Amino acid sequence: MEEIQGEKVYNQGKTGALLFSWPWGNFGVYKYFLYGPFLVSFIYSRIWEGETHNKNGYGWCLHVLAICALRGLVYQLWSSHSNMLYNNRTQRLSNRGVDLEQIDNEWDWDNFLILQAMVGGVICLFLVPLMESFPIWNVKGFFCCLILHMGFSEPVYYWLHRFLHSDYMFFKFHWLHHSSKVIHPFTAGHATFMEQLLMCMIVGIPILGTILVGLGSISMIYGYLLVFDCLRCLGHYNVEIVPYKIFKTFPRLRYCMYTPTYHYLHHKKMSTNFCLFMPLYDVIWKTIHPQSWDLHKEMSTGTGKHNNVPDFVFLAHIVDVSHALHSPFLFRSFGSLPFKFMPFIPFLWPFCVIVLLAMWAKSTALLVSFYRLKGKILQTWSVPRFGLQYFLPFAKDGINKQIEEAILKCDKLGVKVVSLAALNKNEALNGGGALYVQRHPNLRVRVVHGNTLTSAVIINEIPKDVVEVFLAGSTSKLGRAIALYLARRHIRVMMLTQSTERFTKIQKEASEDCQGYLVQVTKYQAAQHCKTWIIGKWTTPQEQRYAPKGTHFHQFVVPPIIPFRRDCTYGKLAAMSLPKDVEGLGVCEYSLPRGVVHACHAGGVVHLLEGWNHHEVGDINVDQIDVVWNAALKLGFKAF
Repeated sequence: MEEIQGEKVYNQGKTGALLFSWPWGNFGVYKYFLYGPFLVSFIYSRIWEGETHNKNGYGWCLHVLAICALRGLVYQLWSSHSNMLYNNRTQRLSNRGVDLEQIDNEWDWDNFLILQAMVGGVICLFLVPLMESFPIWNVKGFFCCLILHMGFSEPVYYWLHRFLHSDYMFFKFHWLHHSSKVIHPFTAGHATFMEQLLMCMIVGIPILGTILVGLGSISMIYGYLLVFDCLRCLGHYNVEIVPYKIFKTFPRLRYCMYTPTYHYLHHKKMSTNFCLFMPLYDVIWKTIHPQSWDLHKEMSTGTGKHNNVPDFVFLAHIVDVSHALHSPFLFRSFGSLPFKFMPFIPFLWPFCVIVLLAMWAKSTALLVSFYRLKGKILQTWSVPRFGLQYFLPFAKDGINKQIEEAILKCDKLGVKVVSLAALNKNEALNGGGALYVQRHPNLRVRVVHGNTLTSAVIINEIPKDVVEVFLAGSTSKLGRAIALYLARRHIRVMMLTQSTERFTKIQKEASEDCQGYLVQVTKYQAAQHCKTWIIGKWTTPQEQRYAPKGTHFHQFVVPPIIPFRRDCTYGKLAAMSLPKDVEGLGVCEYSLPRGVVHACHAGGVVHLLEGWNHHEVGDINVDQIDVVWNAALKLGFKAF
C-alpha cells in the first residue's frame, strides 16, 4: 500500500505566521501549571466560601479539570492500544513505525486540552446563572447537542478543513498536522494554535447552544466531549477496527460514521475525505475518495495484500518489573527515551506487576516494536519473563518452552533470522541457543546469539597499546572467545576461574605460541596492578576495590555492575549504533540512547543483511570475530 504523503512535503520553514506557534510552546512540562488557576479557584471556593462556591462559578473549575484528565486518558488509552502490535499487526493501515522524529514533533499533542480548558473556564464564568441548576441527566439535551453537531459542526468543519487545504493556508498552517508520517491518536492534537482555536468553535457550539436553550446537563458536557475525542482518535488510528459487517448490514450507516481507513485516505490523498466524522458531507460535495469503501472492506476483512512477515526478530526480555513501563504500548514518550528511574515509577509499580501477570498469562512472546533497515522488516518480540526469573531453577523449563515456541512461530511465519537477547541465550538455560537447533534440525529460520559481534565490540574497545588484561567470567562463551582472541594478539590475559580443568581446556584451544599468554588466577588480588578489567560475571564493590586507580571496567555482564569506584571508569554493555538509514524506530532499547542497540541485537541484523545461512549458537567461532566486525562496519553500524 502506498505510504502516507506527510513525509513528502511539508516543513517549508514558514512557521512565522501569526497564531502558528503556541503561547506556551517554550514552557515544557511547566505548561501544566496553566491548570493551576482552576485548582486554586476550586480550593479557595471550598475553604473560604463553603456552600456558596457555585454562585461564583468556581465549582465548575473542578469539572474542567476532571474533563481534561478524562480526555487525556482517552487519548492515552487509544495510543496504548495502537501500539499493541501483537494484537493489531495484520490490520495496520501503514506498515511503517512511528519514528522518533514524529514522537518529538507530537510531544506537545495535548496543548489543545489546555486551550479548551481556558476557553471553557471563561465561558463558565459568564453562564453561571444558567448552570446553577444543571441536572445530571437530560435526554432532550443529548438530542439537541447531536442535532447541533450534525447541522452545524460537521458542515462548518468540512468547509474550514477545505479552506485549510488551500495553498496559502496549507503552507502557512496546516502542513504541520500532515507532517506526521504515520497517523496516530496523538496526531489528532498535533496542529497549530490557530487551527485549535477554530476547533474550539467546532467543539463548543453544540454544547453552548444546548445550554442556551435550557437543555444543558453535566452528563451532556462530559459525554459530548469524550465521544468527540474517541471519534477523533478513531480517525487517526492506524489500525482498522470498524467491522465491515456493520456497514454491510446497515449500508447507510457508512455515511454517518467514518473509519480509520477513511481518514487515512485523506492523509494519503489530501484533496479528498474532508469530513469531521460524517462522510455524508464528502458525498454531498463530491470530495469522497473513490476507494473509501473498498479499502475499508479489504482492511477490515484482512483480504488486503499486506506483507507483515518480518525478516528479522530480536527476542528480548524484561530486565525488571519497572522496565515493563518502558514498553511503547504503555507510554510512547517514556519508551522513546533511554530507560531511567523517574519519580512516577514507584506509584505505577503495582500497575507494572499487573501488566507482567497479564503477559505471563498470555504465555507467549509479544511483538513490541518494529523498524525497517535497508528494505528489511525488523521486529522486537519480548518474552514475558524478567531478569530474576532466569536465575530460578524451577523456571528454567517454562522459559525454554516460551523461547522455543517463539522460534517455531518465527519459522512458521517465514522469518529469516531470530536473535536472542542476553538472558534468553544463557549457557545454563539452553547452551547459547544450541538446544533449539538440536531439537529442531530442520529449522528454516536461523537462530543467532549475536555473541560474535558482542565479543568484537569489547575487543575493539581495548586500546591497542594494552599488554595485559584481567578477565572475570573467563570461561563463559564470551570470556573464552575474548581470551583466545587477545592471546593471538600476544596480550597477557589473567583468566579468573577456580576450575583448572575449564581453564586448561580453553588454553589448549590456543596455538602453542599463544598458550603462554593465558594465565589462570583464582583471586581478584592478582589484578592489583592491571588497569584493564573485562567483567563477565557479577563483581561486588568489595572485589572492585582491588583494581588500581585509573582502571577501566569493560563489561559484558547482565545486569551491569554497580559503578562503585569514582577513581575508575566504567564501560557500558556492548552496543552499536544502527545505520543512519534506519526507518520507523520509535523506542529505545532499555537504557541505551536513541538509535543504539545491544551488540547481540546488531549481530543478528548483520547476520540477516549479509545473507549468512548458518546458525550462530553454542561456542563463538574466534575466526569469525573479525569477519563479523568488518561486516558490521561495512553496513554502517558504529561502535557505541
